[in-house]
Amino acid sequence: MFLYEINENHVTIEELLRNHWRLGKKLVHELRMAKAITLANDELIPWNTPLQAGTIIKVAFSMPTSSYKPTPVCAIDVVYEDDHCLIVSKPKGMSTHPNDARDTHTCMNHVMAHMKEQGGIYAEHVHRLDKGTQGLLLVAKHPLAKSIFDRMIEEKSIIRMYAAEVQGNLRTSSGTIAEPIGKDRHHATRRVVSKTGQHAVTHYEVVARYKNSCVVHLILETGRTHQIRVHLAYIGHPIIGDTMYGARETASDDYELHAIQLEFDHPFLNKRIIVKDEQ
Repeated sequence: MFLYEINENHVTIEELLRNHWRLGKKLVHELRMAKAITLANDELIPWNTPLQAGTIIKVAFSMPTSSYKPTPVCAIDVVYEDDHCLIVSKPKGMSTHPNDARDTHTCMNHVMAHMKEQGGIYAEHVHRLDKGTQGLLLVAKHPLAKSIFDRMIEEKSIIRMYAAEVQGNLRTSSGTIAEPIGKDRHHATRRVVSKTGQHAVTHYEVVARYKNSCVVHLILETGRTHQIRVHLAYIGHPIIGDTMYGARETASDDYELHAIQLEFDHPFLNKRIIVKDEQ
């Protein structure tokens, strides 16, 4: 359950759900049948009644239980949180979510420990980060938020920025890599640029230049597996240490890719959210 303040005049419940939040027909039908939306004092209102800005409505619904087993304690940093979502800083080397029942120390297992401390039973990640990538991960705290954030990811209205240091110096200060990505037939986990692959778009900007490397900030339009790593290697500038994609070995024998910023218009708070990871 949550409260929502109508922020413009003459908006109906029907318009809010279909045009503003743009929920799916099935979900709208379920909310209607459950009489899930009332005024703050629990008074039922027809869904075609124009409401005035400042009207507080209550949205109540049954909360499903997420399947992630909580860790004993949450050992990851919660960078941002409100009633609808939270943003955590996923450590490097940790999977976003379990791949089987034995996998119980992923980022989402830690998130569920945090939710359990609050009496919550639901949390679902909106996007994913590779195991070797650290940084910001957006998590929905109820099914309506998950539905809306999923659509926002599809429509590219959640801006995800990453930072990486790459081999060599890019000739241009900014640009776009738009090359489809598919599985490598010769390697179980590697991805390659392939004409038969999935559409993938990465924007980059050089923010620092050194003798043999440069630091780039990258924004994803799509979220393919290993997308940034594949695209940077494709243009001849793999992330330093990313030997899977042709980079030279380093002392740490690993690569550094950091999800440093998330930016989006919050669908329930009606304000712009910008969260940065300072690690």
